[in-house]
Amino acid sequence: MRLDDYDNDINVGEAQSGGGFGGGGGGGLLFGLLPLIGSRFGCGGIVVVLIILAVVGLNPLSLLTGGGGGGNAPVTRSAGSSGEQSVRQVCEASPERRETCRAFSNADNTWEKIFAQAGQRFEAPGLRFFSGSGRSGCGAAQSAMGPFYCPTDSGIYLDTSFFNELETRFGAKGDFARYYVVAHEFGHHIQNLLGTSTKVRQAQQAAGEAEGNALSVRLELQADCYAGVWAAKNRDRLEPGDVEEGMTAARAIGDDTLQREATGRVVPDSFTHGTSEQRMRWLRRGIETGDPAQCDTFSGAI
Repeated sequence: MRLDDYDNDINVGEAQSGGGFGGGGGGGLLFGLLPLIGSRFGCGGIVVVLIILAVVGLNPLSLLTGGGGGGNAPVTRSAGSSGEQSVRQVCEASPERRETCRAFSNADNTWEKIFAQAGQRFEAPGLRFFSGSGRSGCGAAQSAMGPFYCPTDSGIYLDTSFFNELETRFGAKGDFARYYVVAHEFGHHIQNLLGTSTKVRQAQQAAGEAEGNALSVRLELQADCYAGVWAAKNRDRLEPGDVEEGMTAARAIGDDTLQREATGRVVPDSFTHGTSEQRMRWLRRGIETGDPAQCDTFSGAI
């Protein structure tokens, strides 16, 4: 996918160091990756991750909303940035960061236009890089959690080492597979701006575990669809094979695929992100329609 260089006024920076404390946050790929953690480190690895979350003040169940907890305080377009030099220092630290900044900047501009056309006010999120561990407005940021969105500070948190895992372990190669990850987390920010995440969180609080998980699946699939809408709005930038790369990534991180690879069995009631088929279908819907209104995963079957 051909992307221009990032804007110099994007809200990008380093995540604060330390474990951190905070309220609920956006799970992003976290719970979809727990089976992967289990396959690499065993059940004990999953327990360790959950213990870390509890110790630093995160309720693991609140992360299932993928963008719903805490205060609703979007950042302004350039808040937290100390200017062009600071942005370039962060984004030029590695090729992976540069690529991520380009995808983030493009998504920022794309959704700003979509909101303007709908007569709605857009507030840009922030992009925060960390390596190994850091602190977000929602508590700890750990590499094992995967990329995630924190609604408390409207931040997308990402350790670029995840992209290597995406390619080598999941077999999801190509730049569009990586852009899809960024666009998915940006989709959670859109849900936060529209109030969808808050409604889902409130419904989950009154629901049982299975129903709460089902709501989380619908939220995640909508973020996939929003990622597809972003791609559709940039259709002239797509290159041969890009859509296939995105589909490969979506298939690789489906709940059923991850569970089958990690444990040899599939437990549908525990799904929080959707099956491989569902993730591919909703990503494709966004790409084919380019219409956010077609991303209503909360009405009817998914």
